[in-house]
Amino acid sequence: MALSDLLYPDNPKRRQELIHLHQELLHCMSTNFHATNELAGVLNEHLGCAITRIQMRESSTVKENCDIIIQAMSEIQHQVQKIDSDMKEKLEPVLYQKLYDIKEPELEKIAIAHKVFSTVLGEATATAGMVAIKLLGSNFITLTVSKLVSLLAQIGASVLGGISITILGLGIEMILHAILGAMERNQLLAAVRSYEKHLAEFKAASEKYQHAIREVISLVREQMV
Repeated sequence: MALSDLLYPDNPKRRQELIHLHQELLHCMSTNFHATNELAGVLNEHLGCAITRIQMRESSTVKENCDIIIQAMSEIQHQVQKIDSDMKEKLEPVLYQKLYDIKEPELEKIAIAHKVFSTVLGEATATAGMVAIKLLGSNFITLTVSKLVSLLAQIGASVLGGISITILGLGIEMILHAILGAMERNQLLAAVRSYEKHLAEFKAASEKYQHAIREVISLVREQMV
């Protein structure tokens, strides 16, 4: 047993909490990588985008992996804004306004959007208009992605950001050394609380992000049946 554990008997418990929280954080990040790739695939296939797939780098730090997701999400934001610009440019003002009018039937909005993409792409899939309306007509970009990008940036900039992804395979002592160094009880407790705060916010935002993407994916799959 380490001397610090003799002096502060609750340290082993706090350390186990940190390991568990770190594992949860990495699992949540991995799920976001997968969801982002799914959305990128839909945008590439149906809306003529060219978003590069991303992969979690186990040899890199938490911050570096946060930056990878942020870059991909920023590209998705850019592409959705471009979709909106295409709509605004190709449509009469009245038709463009219909796309954002909650009173307008969704099928009519989809038909309008599909017509634009047929012009922009030369030939558009039957799902193109549906995907465009789903992304433009919801708060997916303005709220969901923006919130998650902000949280990822916070995590990357925090003490958690410098931790390597690979430590999960190196055993408990290596994980603790990487996360804590020579932290004593008060520092350990502060680290646990910091992790809990970041993780709670990150998990909540991630769930909204992943739910929004599942809705888009479900629509695409329904069309393909």
